[in-house]
Amino acid sequence: MNTPRTKRPILRYAAAALAMAAALGASACSPHGQSAPGGGAAGAQVGDRTPEQIKEAGEITIGIFSDKAPFGYIDADGKPAGYDVVYGDRIAADLGIAERGARVLTGRELSAMDDDALAGAVARTNVYARVAPEHKMRIVGALKSQGHTVSMTGDGVNDAPALRAADIGVAMGVTGTQVTKEAATMVLADDNFATIVDAVREGRRIFDNIKKFLRFLLSSNMGEVFTVFGGVVLAGVIGLSGHSETGVVLPLLATQILWINLVTDSAPALAMGVDPSVEDVMGRPPRRPEDRVIDATMWSGVLLIGAVMAASTLAVLDVFLPGGLIDIAGLSADDLPTARTAAFSTLVLAQLFNTLNSRSETVSALHHLFVNKWLWGAIALGAVLQIAVVEVPVLQVAFSTEPLDPTHWAVVVAMASLVLWVDGSTPWAAALASMISLSQAARPGSYPS
Repeated sequence: MNTPRTKRPILRYAAAALAMAAALGASACSPHGQSAPGGGAAGAQVGDRTPEQIKEAGEITIGIFSDKAPFGYIDADGKPAGYDVVYGDRIAADLGIAERGARVLTGRELSAMDDDALAGAVARTNVYARVAPEHKMRIVGALKSQGHTVSMTGDGVNDAPALRAADIGVAMGVTGTQVTKEAATMVLADDNFATIVDAVREGRRIFDNIKKFLRFLLSSNMGEVFTVFGGVVLAGVIGLSGHSETGVVLPLLATQILWINLVTDSAPALAMGVDPSVEDVMGRPPRRPEDRVIDATMWSGVLLIGAVMAASTLAVLDVFLPGGLIDIAGLSADDLPTARTAAFSTLVLAQLFNTLNSRSETVSALHHLFVNKWLWGAIALGAVLQIAVVEVPVLQVAFSTEPLDPTHWAVVVAMASLVLWVDGSTPWAAALASMISLSQAARPGSYPS
């Protein structure tokens, strides 16, 4: 391959490959010593993690050097460096890919190995020298057979088979051949390995926002289901019975439920699609291929928040209705329409508060609280619309609501805010989630999320 001879191209390319591996959490195969714009210097932090942190996470980065050594390349000490075993080992050690003196496999040694021997060798070897295209194919295949997700970078025609065989093939868009681009999964338009890191970061943010959207909608709708179901089952306990000739009184009317879905499932949910990252997405372990989008952790949070919403809503209904479980002098004296209006407002505000909870499963809802102006605009709009439904006479008729005094509103806001405090983002739950993630990351086969 023909590339411009810039200063320390070997170190630049290898550091960039290490940055890519840190981002993807995959076994990164770098085919030869190409220079990469924006690459880091030897020993520097690559991506968002140092080589030591990458090793602790159980990820593998390997360097593959081609069979030709262009004249004129120099190493970090200014000494001539060809792509042979000695300098391949030295470069890998400088970059943290392998320890100094670690084993370096050559193409000749690879040719003499059968598949079983190669499978054992790739588990112990991070640096390869003087390899041919068929050797790259065998290395990729051996890593995949052990459950690793393998990424391969290249630009020449001889890299195309290995790019196609790898889980993630990355081709150079400027210097790469057309054959390599067609064989690759990803093409770098600027030949800058830092672009891979940025793309992975953005991909993780988008994936997180999809989970936020699902977490919010599922927990909010679960709260509505639990509220209606609990109101019917516990009607005699919370004071709902005796207010209708049929004996069955719903805690919320159909028009009110439709209004809740209109206010909370539209603007706030859409605002989460543009939510910035509230945690270090590049510092966490990669996601395994078999992990579900809606996993057990999310379901437990959805059920917890749904139950808290329902309990808060029914508690407000009970507080303002006489003859219920909670009987407070001066408060438990309202008629059914007024108490239902307070419960209705509680559920709406609880779902608006829930938008803050849904932004992360591992950090507090108060973390990076004001980074999304669209979300706060949606929350403010929903609150204003809910106040209008309760206080504007025309809307009162449409939604069967009654005006609430300051005491009612104070109880409503206080009870609705409980979802902020009884949440899966509490410190103990965050610590537990981190322990689970680290234990899963220790297993082979991690996949970039």
